[in-house]
Amino acid sequence: MSDWRPRAGGARVARARLLAELRGFFARRGVLEVETPVLGRGTVLDPAIESWHARSGDRADRMEGWLQTSPEYPMKRLLADGAGDIYQIARVFRGGESGARHNPEFSLLEWYRLGLDDRTLADEVVTLLQEVAAADPAWHAPDPGPRVVAYPDLLHEALGVDVLHDDAARLQAVAAQRGLTVHGELDRDAWLDALVSLCVVPEFPPGRVTILHDYPESQAILARRSRERPGCAARFEVYWGDLELANGYFELTDPAEFRRRREQDRALRRARGQPEPAADPFLEAALEAGLPDCAGVALGVDRLLMRLLGEDDIRRVIDFPWGCA
Repeated sequence: MSDWRPRAGGARVARARLLAELRGFFARRGVLEVETPVLGRGTVLDPAIESWHARSGDRADRMEGWLQTSPEYPMKRLLADGAGDIYQIARVFRGGESGARHNPEFSLLEWYRLGLDDRTLADEVVTLLQEVAAADPAWHAPDPGPRVVAYPDLLHEALGVDVLHDDAARLQAVAAQRGLTVHGELDRDAWLDALVSLCVVPEFPPGRVTILHDYPESQAILARRSRERPGCAARFEVYWGDLELANGYFELTDPAEFRRRREQDRALRRARGQPEPAADPFLEAALEAGLPDCAGVALGVDRLLMRLLGEDDIRRVIDFPWGCA
């Protein structure tokens, strides 16, 4: 007989406390909580993300859509409509992600702040981590003083890699020198991802928060170009130890540039033989109407709970992980 019991145990109460603390954090700052659809007519084309397709009915009355990988696109429609500073704690879905750090369905905290850029929003993420961790004396807290480092500088320092000019063959050679065996043919960005995740991030000190910024432009479809580094974009990621918690942008507002990058992602999917989901039909129009200057970030709630409780497996903080849902 299957084990019907939920799995999170003691993490259940901590999750409720965490959600209350997150809502309190934004309430104190006057950021409005919103809701957007879980099922949409289109989704992202980012080759690094796999969306789930849903359908109902027969051919005569079939309805179909895509389970959202993030509430980003509809939240940006709210921003273009004048909603102001907003946040959401959403249930989202990503295919091909299951294991100690990934669950196909998970909780994502996403928020947008008008008048902030990527650097100031990254600072707010660190403030959120510190304030939430201080809410319960039994919770783990990050070490004071995060490390802030540019993506190109970190990879050059750690691996001798030039992220803007080294080609896939050079990156593959660096991986081989590090003893990495990767099956399949990878393009340049995929090699960079492999080197970061398998060689660089595992060396991050366990208790320290690390902010990586200025990612290659090819890895940031919805971020503005960096003001300081040609070829890079105003994207950042926040790590607590070796666990990625958050990914944020100084948001792109140029619809023409969005169209260009979207077509690049579409072409890359085709080149890799990946499925091509339906593109979101609304975001481009919202950008044409005018997205205000803002920065946005998405933070994994389940992963944050893992760090607060000192857990190393996401399945111990979710009542119904994949396989038990």
